[in-house]
Amino acid sequence: MKFAGNNEEYFELAEVDTSTKDLVEERRDGTQTILWFLEDDNRITIDDVKHQFDKNQIICLTKFNRIDVTKLNKTKLLRFNVPFYCVVNHDSEVGCKGILFYGSASTPIITFYGKDSEKLELLWGVINSEMQSHDDLQLEMLQMLLKRVLILLTRMYKNQSQPVKLDENQADIVREFNFLVNQDFRKHHKVAHYAQQLNKSPKTLSNLFGKLHDKTPSQMIQHRVLLEAKRLLRYTDRSISEIGYDIGFNDIQSFSRFFKKQVTLSPSDFRQN
Repeated sequence: MKFAGNNEEYFELAEVDTSTKDLVEERRDGTQTILWFLEDDNRITIDDVKHQFDKNQIICLTKFNRIDVTKLNKTKLLRFNVPFYCVVNHDSEVGCKGILFYGSASTPIITFYGKDSEKLELLWGVINSEMQSHDDLQLEMLQMLLKRVLILLTRMYKNQSQPVKLDENQADIVREFNFLVNQDFRKHHKVAHYAQQLNKSPKTLSNLFGKLHDKTPSQMIQHRVLLEAKRLLRYTDRSISEIGYDIGFNDIQSFSRFFKKQVTLSPSDFRQN
């Protein structure tokens, strides 16, 4: 089921499997996608990384992700675009920016059981019912229900991924760092740039990430740069020098040294493989 508004708002709810994998692999500008796996043993490659997802796991994807479906059992899909609901502009309402979407780390995977599953089932059912309404309040109702879904998923992900409890200010710093890296990694590879944006010292960021991650802030930036390099090498025919320049390297030698250090292959060898 799809909703299309008068101002290019787009919202979609569907059940998919391998036979309808084109819907999952489809890339739409400015969209976010939520996949809720209802059965075990789903095999999907995201940005050249192979994953297996099982029942009651959820992943959140953006327009930047490249998806290749190998096997997809019964799965629920929810997709919306920026005109329908912009998670960046409305971050104060749901707090998912830098966590569910537009983070610098790997694709977030949410695993849930019990009451969380019941809450999500109930919300999904209400959305499904509202999709069949056709009145002047439908857009507002769907936006409100989407916000509830995003808030629930954000809470669930925070609870499962933060063994060390952070206060609200510290959590916001981590989220904003992730978001800024995702926005600026093509031009800025140094922690100092992001620390300045956050009005914090690089040491403060390092200490904070030391509580949460096995990666330093610098490694988080490098991870995001490498991810984009792999995407461009695999999915485009642009030259290696063009790709290096696009993600912030002044010459092909610097890019090749960085890439080989991270992957143990040169960019050209990676592309051939």
